[in-house]
Amino acid sequence: MAGPTPREQEVLDLIDPADLVALTRALVRVPGTNPPGEEQGRAELLASVCRERGFSVDVTEVAPGRPNVSAVLPGGDGSGLLLLGHTDVVPLGEGWTVDPFGGELRDGRVYGRGSTDMLGGLAASVVAMDALRRAGVALAGPLELAAVVDEEMMGLGIRDYVRDPGRLRLAGCIVAEPTDLQLIIAARGASYVEVEIEGVAAHAGNPDDGRNAIYGAAAVVTELERWHHELAADAHPLVGPATWNVGVVTGGSGGSTVPARCHIAADRRLLPEEDPAEVLAAIRARLDLLDLPARGLGIEVTMPMDMPGFETSADHPLVRAADSALATAGGPGLPLAGWTAACDGGFLARDAGVPVVVLGPGSVADQAHRPDESVGVDELLVAARAYALAALRLLGP
Repeated sequence: MAGPTPREQEVLDLIDPADLVALTRALVRVPGTNPPGEEQGRAELLASVCRERGFSVDVTEVAPGRPNVSAVLPGGDGSGLLLLGHTDVVPLGEGWTVDPFGGELRDGRVYGRGSTDMLGGLAASVVAMDALRRAGVALAGPLELAAVVDEEMMGLGIRDYVRDPGRLRLAGCIVAEPTDLQLIIAARGASYVEVEIEGVAAHAGNPDDGRNAIYGAAAVVTELERWHHELAADAHPLVGPATWNVGVVTGGSGGSTVPARCHIAADRRLLPEEDPAEVLAAIRARLDLLDLPARGLGIEVTMPMDMPGFETSADHPLVRAADSALATAGGPGLPLAGWTAACDGGFLARDAGVPVVVLGPGSVADQAHRPDESVGVDELLVAARAYALAALRLLGP
């Protein structure tokens, strides 16, 4: 592994672990979850911190009280590098033994909701950009941090961001989501699928007078489970197969009434090359084969949310720059990999043709969305160092 150049070492020396910890703790201490969509306080803090550090800051309200934040370190006229993150965190849930908004520092870890997913990644991005600014590095293009809202639900923030083509002249994007400091070059997408079954209510004493919507839903659930197992045979080499998960089934009002309606909410994970519109068409076609109308049942299938996947070639300049930067920064030496999770980076890849990787502190498997969520200070430091070095190696003179 090649060590840093003298110029790179100058930048690395300006990354202060205490600064990283303080900013991560400050972001964690701002309350608010999504749902219902309480990003404003965290976004305002981030915008203020970035202004104090001399970045050009733009705040765009995507929905009432839900602002995207963009902070830019100017560079030359070349294509830029985007560091992408989100300011929303999931609801708390049960089982916490520490204050979820306390930002407690203990045994080399910062605790609190969002510390791993992904406020630590945002803090590392800010500190990396600040080190480059303080070192007076002349980059060939701008370095931007985009901290968007609503990643955990419907993607309102990133959908708004990609609508502006002026922002999308990019040599690459690093999504600062938690990856255990492993460089991710491909990720699955995600979609929410809603199925509404409509029947006819009747008294349970004469159930054949009605049309039982729950029976229709049971047929749909059985078919989706069968389909899930079929998909396992066609796995992507990095991210695995597309998957189905039925998460919610609701219907009926009581045992003595034939239910007139039943609702199914499912998750369909998408492979990098899959088009959500084509997937939705395939779902409708497959469920049509159940012929529920022949049983007197109506069916409606919708996809209220889709988040595309992505795949970036292992020999792309962005991948080479980020991988070498991670090695020099003290990363764990893990191979390039795929991710079964989904992230906002897929929108940039699909809608703007921007090459994307995911790299960040913390673990999506072991920490994200769990009680007592935490992130290691050592991971924050490696991430910040890697982001700064990646910017230097991709955009440097």
